[in-house]
Amino acid sequence: MYKSFQFSVFSFSVLETPMPNYDYEASDPARSCPTCLTGFERYQSLDAPRLTACPDCGAPIRKRLSLPAIGRSQASLDQRAKNAGFSKLKKISAGEYEKQY
Repeated sequence: MYKSFQFSVFSFSVLETPMPNYDYEASDPARSCPTCLTGFERYQSLDAPRLTACPDCGAPIRKRLSLPAIGRSQASLDQRAKNAGFSKLKKISAGEYEKQY
């Protein structure tokens, strides 16, 4: 179920119930289609069983390990830390630090 938000210029939708994104790829490249050969993503609930066959060709597939998408820049991280009351220190020399914020 999607929930829509509208602001003065922007509008976007988000999932009300967040679901993890899983990456799958062909376990046997000789019996695969272009979809499972290059890999594909699926949003699935945590309770859903993992896919064992390609939805397009039925070839056997496996779950691919992937890194989580953090999606935030270092600048944003610094600003959020500053807003939360944290301080950032920069090393000047051995045992000497300068306060950034």
